[in-house]
Amino acid sequence: MIKQYSVLTCLAISVVLIVIATLVYPGGSLLDENAVGFDWSENFISNLFEVKAVNGLENTARIWALVGIFFHSIGYGLFFISMSKKMPLRQATTVLKLIGVVNIFFTFLIATPLHDIMVTISSTLFLIGMFYITVFILKTKLHLFKIACIICLLIFYYTLYLYGSGTWESLAIMQKVTFISSMLLVLGLEYFTKREDFEADAQK
Repeated sequence: MIKQYSVLTCLAISVVLIVIATLVYPGGSLLDENAVGFDWSENFISNLFEVKAVNGLENTARIWALVGIFFHSIGYGLFFISMSKKMPLRQATTVLKLIGVVNIFFTFLIATPLHDIMVTISSTLFLIGMFYITVFILKTKLHLFKIACIICLLIFYYTLYLYGSGTWESLAIMQKVTFISSMLLVLGLEYFTKREDFEADAQK
C-alpha cells in the first residue's frame, strides 16, 4: 500500500510543506521589497529557499521549503521510474528510469545557489521524460491524457519562454500554473494508466 501510493504521498507532503512555507514567509517580492508575506502573483517559489527574504529579514520559510522540494523531487523521480515499467520498449524504459533517478538530484539542487542552472537541467530532463511518455500516450486510446499531455507541455514551454525572456511579472503566475498542471498530470498518469494501455498498441 505504501509503495503503491508513494508518488501521491510525496507530492501531498510537498504541497503541504510549500504552503506552510508561503504562510510563514516574512515578505518582499520582485515588485515590492517591502511587501508583507508571500504573494502568489508576485513572489517566486525560489524566494522561499533563500536564507534572507527579499525584505531583508531572516527567512523562516526556508526549512519548510527545503523539505518540501525534497519530497517533490522524490515524488517526481518515483513517477518516472514507475512509468518506465509501463513502457513497451526497452529504450523508453531505460530513458525514463534514468531520468527518474538522476533528476531527483537536479530538482533538489534548484533550492541551492545553483538555482538557475539547475532549473535549466531539471526542466530539460522533465520535458524529455514527458515527451517520451506523450509519444506513447498518443498511440493509445487514452484520449483525455493525450490532450492533457499536450497542454501540459505547451504550458511548460511557455513558462520557460517567459523565464528566458525575463518577463518576470507573468512568470510569477505561470510558475504556479506549470507546477499545478504538471503535478496533476503526473498523478493522473501514475494512477489512471496501466502497462496494458501501452502494450495494446505495441502488439499491433
